[in-house]
Amino acid sequence: MTSQLTPTDNPVLRVAPATPAAAAAYFGASLAFHADVSDVAAALAAGGDPGFVVLDSRSTAAWDQGHVPGAVHLPTALVAEQAPGLLDPAVPVVTYCWGPGCNGATRAALALAELGYQVKEMLGGFEYWAREGFEFETWQGLERRTADPLTAPADADDCGC
Repeated sequence: MTSQLTPTDNPVLRVAPATPAAAAAYFGASLAFHADVSDVAAALAAGGDPGFVVLDSRSTAAWDQGHVPGAVHLPTALVAEQAPGLLDPAVPVVTYCWGPGCNGATRAALALAELGYQVKEMLGGFEYWAREGFEFETWQGLERRTADPLTAPADADDCGC
């Protein structure tokens, strides 16, 4: 016989879930602030103008290791000074940094928003771009790694989510 945890003993339910209306507002807002690497890659691969610019907010050394093809390189510390000369304020910007353990893209997005840009952050950053098997650019040319089956389906073009 299995025993059920009471809500106070259950670490998941110790704080009650949000109401459906509050959850819808939160998750809707999250999608307004974030895009994932698969969606960014699909929009860029569709051809033509994707309607946004991708901004790599990492250092030059990191950029040289690999970056999203077509991305603009603008380190976070230089956003306030250089964004007006590099970016059109009428075009939304999608920022990225190294990966989930780095908040450089978040800081770059904040700096851009404070300058009046529409901005989203690419969840997973360059790490997940490479791990999902998308092509990236280095000083040597274009490269691609085999998709990590823990981040992308092995036998499908997309995860279906």
